[in-house]
Amino acid sequence: MPKSAKKRKDKAADFAKAKLKLGKGKQTASNVIDTSFKARSIALPNQSIASEKPVDEPTTKRRLTFRDLVSHVKHYNAGTRKDALQGFKELLELHPELIESCLATLITTTSRLIGDEDASVRKALHGFYTWLLPNVPRDQFAPHAPMLLLFTTSAQTHIFPEIRVDAIRFLNILLQHIPEAVVEGWEYEGAGHGRRVLEGYLGVLNAGTTFHDAEGPVQATSTASVVLKPSSKLVILESLSSFLNQALSTPNSATTLRDLNPSSSSLGTWYLASSFTSLEAYQTFDQLLQPSSVLYRPVERRWVLNVEVEEDDDLSLHCSLAEPRRAELSLQQLSDIVSSSGQLVMSGFAASSSSSFVTRLSQTLHPTLISTFLDHAPSVFTPNGLLSETDVQLVLVVANIARSLYSTVLQDSLSGTKGVDEARNNLRIFLGYMATYFPFQNSGPRDIKVEEALLDLNVVYCELTSLLVLSNETAAVDSDARKRAQLSGGGASFTAQTARVCEYVTQVLRGEATSEGQIGRTLSYTAYLSLLPTIWTFLNSPSTSPNEFVGSILSAMIQHAINLPSKSVLKRPSIEFIARITLIETDRTYRGHFNLARSAAELEGVTAWLSHLPKTLWELGSSNLPATEVILRFILRLIQRASRSARPETITPLRAQLVPFFSVVHPTRGRLPGPYAKLPQGSALRRLAIDVAVTIGSAGGDEAGCIAMRDAVTVAVEGTAEESYWATVR
Repeated sequence: MPKSAKKRKDKAADFAKAKLKLGKGKQTASNVIDTSFKARSIALPNQSIASEKPVDEPTTKRRLTFRDLVSHVKHYNAGTRKDALQGFKELLELHPELIESCLATLITTTSRLIGDEDASVRKALHGFYTWLLPNVPRDQFAPHAPMLLLFTTSAQTHIFPEIRVDAIRFLNILLQHIPEAVVEGWEYEGAGHGRRVLEGYLGVLNAGTTFHDAEGPVQATSTASVVLKPSSKLVILESLSSFLNQALSTPNSATTLRDLNPSSSSLGTWYLASSFTSLEAYQTFDQLLQPSSVLYRPVERRWVLNVEVEEDDDLSLHCSLAEPRRAELSLQQLSDIVSSSGQLVMSGFAASSSSSFVTRLSQTLHPTLISTFLDHAPSVFTPNGLLSETDVQLVLVVANIARSLYSTVLQDSLSGTKGVDEARNNLRIFLGYMATYFPFQNSGPRDIKVEEALLDLNVVYCELTSLLVLSNETAAVDSDARKRAQLSGGGASFTAQTARVCEYVTQVLRGEATSEGQIGRTLSYTAYLSLLPTIWTFLNSPSTSPNEFVGSILSAMIQHAINLPSKSVLKRPSIEFIARITLIETDRTYRGHFNLARSAAELEGVTAWLSHLPKTLWELGSSNLPATEVILRFILRLIQRASRSARPETITPLRAQLVPFFSVVHPTRGRLPGPYAKLPQGSALRRLAIDVAVTIGSAGGDEAGCIAMRDAVTVAVEGTAEESYWATVR
């Protein structure tokens, strides 16, 4: 049988000669064995047989030393880098002595991970520095701040938006521990990292601007085009608010008020400054009731029989109030004196260059603040009650940023800073949008966090309104009628807004519900301090508030102060505020509109408040020495300055009520010491109390009351270091 054509073709192919084509080399045979090879190295960082580790070198549970972890931070694998950060925390927790010796290497190595492209590594770095910084002394960490800020500001301009947001989260840690380094040079180009940090904020918010020139229009320079999620935008705005609070150092800012200690010895009164003829006059008045912690320490004083005083000196009544001729004070005590009595807590008199910069910054952020509020306010105040906590916090942080900026700009309107009128108009526009929803309230299920945020938002709105009123009154002093009408902020509509604010403040002080279906809430320490500028503005304003609201605010303020428990954190600021507005009209440099003679009811209210102070002194004892000192100083200044409240019918019962403060006669146990004995022994606070007793004892009135006061003090100081002092001044 003949072979098939296929078999013949296959047999012929075995002996066929391949023809070479142009450009191709000779083909290798199909049965040639390839003898080429490739070699690869195997990395075993955890199993080294080439070197032996010292037995006494600190290691983690995985037997990794500090040097091993440093090398792992540079590893190409993200999981290895993350594990290295956890290993650092474990190693330093087991061996805290390594923190000081290895801090430089640790920060140099880990700072490069701020802009790491892996999200888990950045999260681990955030947690590691949150743990590390509280365990490092500030003076040791401060020299390494520039390196951390360099990588942080670089990450703020990263191409990926999630890295920018995480860089701001890391920046929050630095703002918490080293805020001075973060905000340094934020107003000037090249003076520090503060300017780059601020530009990073503006860039990620699509609100970039140049600040090289003080004149000219704002020029946008941002290249960011990513729409931020609400949660990410909240992180950025909250961080920006904290940055501005630290940079501006305003006493009425939200972050600063939260940091205030209720038992601290300083209380900002910047809102009173515009009512005096000069800054020096305001400072002098501010120091009248300023508590000082030095008074609570035993000091050595020398009595001076004759003290030279000026003709109109208010302290001429008693020489014992003069400063000591010689006292051995330490450097820390001198520092306390300067910080408590010589420091001006007021941002309204900042430098013009600073205010000009902040004015331009407020103009730049104005569209961002407006758009953010309009985007999220409708969902917060929707009638169906379904709201997001993120939206609530966004609305609140926008208001806080506006307060920080406009407080600085408008409080400095007397310095002639350019752009103040535009800033005032921007604030009026912003308040116009907020007024639609005021008072802000929760129409949904009860949520403590949401209600606290809305209460803060109401307080911020009241403060911004009062700030605009105060600025309008100041700017309209030398203006004609047309200019005053322009400064009024919208005519009848703005007057209606201020009336609503007055009504809200009155309801809050009385503890009344601000809307149907809700119950009144107790004010927090921060909210109370924030309301004080609002209360004073409406008390001192002659034109923008209806008179009936002014009277109701003062009455509610006094009654609220009387009803406060003596141990409440609000007791001292309430006493100091009412004491200042009572004494302010006795100052010769006062040029405000408020005075207690406008109404007999107001004067009676202050008298009722004055009569409850001895009871407060008795209940305080030694639990709140700053509040005790404020009360004693106020009674002393009240009589020395011959206030209209210091009438004989007021002083006589007040003196009788102060007798038990020194000593009290018990029906069965006899004479017992009063709260005076609880004051620090040998301290100047005891001598201040004796000065009050001498002053009120010589203020006239019934002779029996004066004798009772002298007897009570004599028993109280018997056998103490103040006995000789009392014998000299009585």
